[in-house]
Amino acid sequence: MKRIRNIAALTSVAAILSAAPAFAKQPETEEQKTLYAIGQVVAKQLSVFTLSSAELEWVQSGITDGVKGEVPAVDMQKYNEKVQELAKSRRNAMAEKKAAANKEYLVTAANEKGAVKSDSGLIYTTIKEGTGASPKATDNVKVHYKGTLVDGKEFDSSYKRGTPLEFPLNNVIKCWTEGVQKMKAGGKAKLVCPASIAYGDRGQGEILPGATLIFEVELLDVVKK
Repeated sequence: MKRIRNIAALTSVAAILSAAPAFAKQPETEEQKTLYAIGQVVAKQLSVFTLSSAELEWVQSGITDGVKGEVPAVDMQKYNEKVQELAKSRRNAMAEKKAAANKEYLVTAANEKGAVKSDSGLIYTTIKEGTGASPKATDNVKVHYKGTLVDGKEFDSSYKRGTPLEFPLNNVIKCWTEGVQKMKAGGKAKLVCPASIAYGDRGQGEILPGATLIFEVELLDVVKK
């Protein structure tokens, strides 16, 4: 999960892609597929702006002037900062729209069969009991996992990367530090993490401020220091 970087530059790239004519066919060559993948990456990063058609026209206008070498119509040093401000305000607006859904999901998850809610707000459900050791916060753990939002959108998965993740358990979000300690090696659990023990009011990359996160975690091994 990475933070949005150089949003102004990404906006310019996205505008170029949006201004281009739509292709009726699928990419065929490796170069075409790579270029298509660039568009998908940029679109994912820019989803925070939720640009309307009218707004996109202004973005395209700026791109056209830039490509032609025209003098910018605005002070770019000043408006680079405003791009960051717009991104932040749009993210906050999206977070407010999703706030009710996040709260509703927490109530539903806490009432699911086998779910246990802790004082921190973590909702823990055992999927498969492990038989190995339970980690301490100071241990390193090796896990496979996937993370989703309350709408079911997957934002991260070690399974898709094909490589488990190893990390110090006290160096991640509080939800994981608490939840994974409840597991035993070889086990699998669902961790429902309210924002207060996840990424809070700041969010992280495509994870909006105040977002509830759902993780399925498979504890493969406990690596004692």
